[in-house]
Amino acid sequence: MHRYKNISAPVIKRLPRYYRFLGELHDKGVIRISSRELSVKMGLTASQIRQDLNCFGGFGQQGYGYPVESLYNEIAHILGLDHTYSAILIGAGNLGKAVAMHMSFEKRGFRLIGIFDNDSKKIGTEIRGIMVSDLDSLEHFCSQNKTDAAIFCVPKNAVHDIADRLYRAGVKNYWNFSHYDLSVHYDDIIVENVHLNDSLMILCYKISDANDFPDNTSA
Repeated sequence: MHRYKNISAPVIKRLPRYYRFLGELHDKGVIRISSRELSVKMGLTASQIRQDLNCFGGFGQQGYGYPVESLYNEIAHILGLDHTYSAILIGAGNLGKAVAMHMSFEKRGFRLIGIFDNDSKKIGTEIRGIMVSDLDSLEHFCSQNKTDAAIFCVPKNAVHDIADRLYRAGVKNYWNFSHYDLSVHYDDIIVENVHLNDSLMILCYKISDANDFPDNTSA
């Protein structure tokens, strides 16, 4: 049983931000930081930071602040970054190539062990030192290699079939860039759906709101 299973989703979603900011502070040689100082850097209230961190036990000391290194390491443990999970990437197009090349998998708890595509021009090429394999060999690869997670960088209409194949092969953890919400179709998977277009539209809203543009809609 996970010892943090009752922690709310919003708190969990803030943990990577804590980890990132604490990592930057650690790299700068900062030994301790108060919740007030951390709140200024992160754009959160000091009260919110104390509430979030208190969910996982006592880290700070009133009037003394938080020890940066130990808190950084503890959040890494909470996030599971002290484990290494094997992952495969489906789709070696522009997005898949960018994800493979620019993500720090090893620093984020994962090791990329395979890349798959159905395009004959991509099969046999190398990305990040990994040869792109034919998608037809997916099940065989998973049967021969412990595969903890799959990353989807394929068109929306291809996801359901590939997910079914992976599901039957025992792979049930997905990082999904396809704009297809996998959780709608499976009950026992762990999935993080990444919608880049949604994030861009939220930015559009925030810009519009900040500039107080008039509403062009009419009743």
